[in-house]
Amino acid sequence: MNLEAPINSLSFGNVTYNILRQFWRKGVNLSLFPIGGNLDITAYKDTIDLEFGKWISESANNANINLDPDAPAFKLWHLNGSQSRIGKKQLLYTFYELDEPTESEVNLAKFQTKTIFSSKYASDQFKKFGVDCDHIPIGFDEDFHKTDKKYLDPEIIHFGLMGKFEKRKHTERIIKLWLSKYGNNRKYQLSICVTNPFINNEEMNNILSNIFQGKGYCNVNVLPYLKTNSEVNDFLNAIDIDLTGLSGAEGWNLPAFNATCLGKWSLVLNETSHKDWANEDNSILINSSGKEPCYDGHFFTQGSAYNQGNIYTWNSDIVSQAMDKAVSKKGQINTAGESLKDKFSYEKTATRLLTELEAI
Repeated sequence: MNLEAPINSLSFGNVTYNILRQFWRKGVNLSLFPIGGNLDITAYKDTIDLEFGKWISESANNANINLDPDAPAFKLWHLNGSQSRIGKKQLLYTFYELDEPTESEVNLAKFQTKTIFSSKYASDQFKKFGVDCDHIPIGFDEDFHKTDKKYLDPEIIHFGLMGKFEKRKHTERIIKLWLSKYGNNRKYQLSICVTNPFINNEEMNNILSNIFQGKGYCNVNVLPYLKTNSEVNDFLNAIDIDLTGLSGAEGWNLPAFNATCLGKWSLVLNETSHKDWANEDNSILINSSGKEPCYDGHFFTQGSAYNQGNIYTWNSDIVSQAMDKAVSKKGQINTAGESLKDKFSYEKTATRLLTELEAI
């Protein structure tokens, strides 16, 4: 096949990497075109199988030599930018979080031979506009595993929040709520690992300073960007409770999902893609309190041809009670969460994608 996708440490890059690993195991021959011409495997450098790494390099280096216009094309990317093709018939695998597909987004989804979304929620939004699409869930990254290390005093209850700093993800609201409940109480710890490509370090420090209202907190850790998945694995192992699932709109939510698969307790808003994997047995579910516009002036700008619509919101009192419920589960392994690793695997994702590629 002809394959075009990002290969980096971001969420899209992680999904690409894991799908490629399954294609390699299945003996797929491909012409690989890293989006932007950037083949960055830094995040996986200490865990990658050397033969797999060699296969990735050879597939990219020989891409133009082996390029076949009649081979099925697979593209993993945003709808915005999916108009370019690398074959006569192209399957697009993409993520969508909101509830109001624009005319441009609908037409780009229809432009593909077939469009596959990561969640049923996203697929359902586009089917309303007559798009021939489906959804295939992503899986648990097999490089994540329990470390059995001791990170903090076992009596401390450790919360974690990671990912993009965005209005969509309710990052600021989550931090403020946690500080109001547990700030400077040494029985509790919060580790924050959030970034945003539109916000430089100085601006991020100012934003966090405003959230902290100039106060110092003895039980809050602000971590830098984690460059490798091994570091992310340590982060997920160190925490007891994940707060990333309180996001108001997601295409999957890798941090919350991975934490849950590792037996942690995640507070999860019962909306969008979360419905595909989170339930009352494996997560602490919070029902939404309504919707609000997604616009933040960075990723989501009102009137744009892309990313229009709403995100789901939650009631602070209800989330506060959910935090208390999570605290009461201290020391209890989330066995139902661990079973998600069997239900959602990248082997299953790749198998279904190959079936779809054979059909186009």
